[in-house]
Amino acid sequence: MSQATLERPGGQRPVRPEQPPPSPLLVGGVLGAVAITVVAGWAIDFSLAPVIEQWPMLTSILAEVVRPEWQEITDPSSRLWTALMETAAIAVIATFVGSLIALGVALLGSKVSAPPAVYRVIKPVMSVIRSLPDMAYALVFVAVVTGPLPGILALTIFNIGIVAKLTAESIDAVDPGPLEALDAAGATRWQRARAAIVPQILPNYASYVLYVFELNVRASVVLGAVGAGGIGQLIMLYFNRADYARLAAVVIVIFVVVVAIDLLSQILRRRLV
Repeated sequence: MSQATLERPGGQRPVRPEQPPPSPLLVGGVLGAVAITVVAGWAIDFSLAPVIEQWPMLTSILAEVVRPEWQEITDPSSRLWTALMETAAIAVIATFVGSLIALGVALLGSKVSAPPAVYRVIKPVMSVIRSLPDMAYALVFVAVVTGPLPGILALTIFNIGIVAKLTAESIDAVDPGPLEALDAAGATRWQRARAAIVPQILPNYASYVLYVFELNVRASVVLGAVGAGGIGQLIMLYFNRADYARLAAVVIVIFVVVVAIDLLSQILRRRLV
């Protein structure tokens, strides 16, 4: 719009209305958030003094980190690739088993596909499963079994909680038309699920499976640090030995793999949904 159109007849500029002052609720909310943050820091004696005191040690570690041991990456027989394959196997198995069980749990946890009595029981169970993080499950299983099995079991349970919740919400939102047609024909609940529900939710379900696979790859790295198998154990080994050059090589490979999986998963999910 030209300058001329902004001016009133007679050449007078329009008077710009004054900006209203911030609302008392906004000001109070900001002050409250600042006060809570200060109290939280005071409660744990928050201070950056330890970082400043250990700054020479930190710089020596960073000097090693920026010079990674490339042979650890270029050698296919190195422990890095063995641990990475174990991490990938943990993520794949946990994704497959957890998502398969989650589909059945979701069908039982939706009022569209399950009887009211079953739906009311399964729904709280799904909430309980989601209430604990994968790390808590891993710590429990590490206490009784060794190797990659604790990681597989922890991620499987974690996946059931996530995929079942998201899939149950998709089931709640399916088109009721096919269901009403099957009900009129006297179909059983299994027939309704197989012919009308699963085909409608399949694209979303596949998207959820890819999503938890991304989460599993990241989580299996962390779970290895508590002894649940995977490349996390190698990270802790190099960390305890103060072998930061090899540790940096491991971090580089993890970063590349996670970014590649993330991009591939996003592309596939866009095509599915």
